[in-house]
Amino acid sequence: MDVIVTGRRCTISDDFRGKATERIQGIERFRDRVQRVEVQVSATQTKQPDQAMRVEITLIGRGPVIRSEASADDKYVAFEHALDKMKSQLRKAADRRKVHRGLRVAETLEIPLPVAEQAPVKEGVEVRRVAGLEVTGDGPLVVREKVFAASPLTLAQALDEMELVGHDFFLYVDAETSAPSVVYRRKAYDYGVIHLDVTPR
Repeated sequence: MDVIVTGRRCTISDDFRGKATERIQGIERFRDRVQRVEVQVSATQTKQPDQAMRVEITLIGRGPVIRSEASADDKYVAFEHALDKMKSQLRKAADRRKVHRGLRVAETLEIPLPVAEQAPVKEGVEVRRVAGLEVTGDGPLVVREKVFAASPLTLAQALDEMELVGHDFFLYVDAETSAPSVVYRRKAYDYGVIHLDVTPR
């Protein structure tokens, strides 16, 4: 398993690189298909001292990419928090796979896409495009836009991926219906699923 440690706007010492590599070796007992681990340490420009350093850990191998991140005032502390989060995600995914035959999906909703209304534009107000939207004046702030390749997944696969990235929801294309869908966490091991009906009306 290769461990790659990089820094953004900060210097990575040999001591940190060695300790991070040593601590990450323990992940193999949770997930034996990991081929490469990327650890990115970033110094963030923030007024909150307890978030000055952010560490993101990414596991790459045979299966879904797994990520966790954490912030702290010190990169060693941020790394330990991110590593603890990742181990927790891997444990939850393993536990969920053990009980997936008893999977309880609380509700399945089909929601038609709303038709967007074009608001009148005032004279002299700046109009610009942000992430595919026409924004008038200050408008909504789009912080980040991402595009991912999507292979159709079963519900069980989507739940696995959601647990492994540590999110409370996961957007996917349903393998059975080809519908854009999202699975989300409710309480304990309860989940909800929303399927979008994109049939032209």
